[in-house]
Amino acid sequence: MDDRPLRGIRVLDLTNVLAGPYCSYQLMLLGAEVVKIERPEHGDLARRLGPEPALNAQGVGASFLAQNAGKKSVELDLKAPRDRATFEHLLGGADVLLENFRAGVLERMGYGWSVLRDRNPQLVYCAISGFGQSGPMSHAPAYDQIIQGLSGMMSITGTPDTAPLRVGFPVSDSVGGLVAAMAICAALAGRSRTGSGSYLDVSMLEASLSAMGWAASNYLVSGVSPEPMGGQNATAAPSGTFDSADGPLNIAANRQEQFEVLCRLVEREDLVGDDRFADREARKANRAALNEELNAALRRRPALEWERILSEAGVPAARILTVPQAVRLEQLQSRGFFTDLPFPAHEDRTLRVSGNGVLVNGTALRPESPPPLLGAHNAEFAVDEVVTP
Repeated sequence: MDDRPLRGIRVLDLTNVLAGPYCSYQLMLLGAEVVKIERPEHGDLARRLGPEPALNAQGVGASFLAQNAGKKSVELDLKAPRDRATFEHLLGGADVLLENFRAGVLERMGYGWSVLRDRNPQLVYCAISGFGQSGPMSHAPAYDQIIQGLSGMMSITGTPDTAPLRVGFPVSDSVGGLVAAMAICAALAGRSRTGSGSYLDVSMLEASLSAMGWAASNYLVSGVSPEPMGGQNATAAPSGTFDSADGPLNIAANRQEQFEVLCRLVEREDLVGDDRFADREARKANRAALNEELNAALRRRPALEWERILSEAGVPAARILTVPQAVRLEQLQSRGFFTDLPFPAHEDRTLRVSGNGVLVNGTALRPESPPPLLGAHNAEFAVDEVVTP
C-alpha cells in the first residue's frame, strides 16, 4: 500500500514495553519506517513478557509480538562511543525520535532537546513518561497500574462493593501511546508548514484523565464526583448491562425515542406512561426500579436474539463477549482488521496481529513484515565510516 500518509517518514524508537511501542506501531501502520534501537543482548523488555515461557526465553514474547510487527531492530549501546556515533549518524536522517525513559534520562545521556535540535533542526522529538518531564512527580517511576490508580479511573471501576478495580487491560499505556502518535502526526504536519521540528512532552497521567470524559468533566464543571456503578452508564437510563435468557446484554437506550421503542419491543409499553420513567432525569433517579422491570421482560429471549431485534429497530444493543468470541466477529474479518504473518523463529506457527481500525482509501492498514528478532537489521544500519571520539 503506497498511499499511507506517513510513507517516507523514519522513526527512531528507543521505547520499551507498551506505551511507546504502541505509539510507534500506530506510526508504522500509517506508513512510517520504524527503527527500534534496542540494548544489545537484552532488547525491549516486552520480548520476555507473555503467557508462553518458551517464547519469552527466545525474545519473542507475545507482548512484544503484538506491538512490533513491521518494525526494524538495531542493537546500539548508547553508552558505547562507537554506538553513540552510529546513533548520532541515524539522528541526522530521522524525522522522529521517540522514547519513554523516566524524565531526564535521555538528557543525562547527552541527548537533551537542545542537542537534538542542533543536530537535526527538523526532528520531532517525543518523550512519553508517566507524569511528564516537569512537575514534582516527574521523576517518579510509573507503570500503567500506577497511573490507573492516580488518575481516579480505578475508583469508578466496579461496583460500590468491589471498587477500586483495575481496568482489565493497560488502558493508560494505550491512551498514552495514542496521544503520542496523534501529537507526532500533528508535529509532522506543522513541520511541513514551518520547516522546524518540535519537542513533545506526553504525560500518561494527563492523557488518562483527558480520556475519562464525563467522569472528570462532571466534577470539573458541576462539582459532581463520579461513583462506581458496575455495568451501568451514569449519563442515561436505561443504559448499561441487563439480563437475557442466556447471559448479559448491553443496551444503551439513551434517547427518549429509543426508550419508547425498547419498551414496545419488550412488550412493556406501560413503562412509557409511568411517571417514574417519564424523561431522562426521572429514569436516572429511578434506575433500579426501571432495570428490574426491563430485566424481567428481557429474560424471555436470548441475548443474540435481542441484539438483532433491538439493533434493527435503532436501539443500540449487543451481547457481552469474551475476548476469544470478540476476535471471531465477522465484522472484524470483513474489514481486514487482523493480519497473518510468519511467526519469528517458528516456521510451524502463524502470527496474527491486529490493525488499528483505520481504512485509508478503503484499505485496512496492515504490517508488511513480522516483528523483528533482536538485531535483525544491524547490518542494514551499520555505518562503517563513523568517527568515534
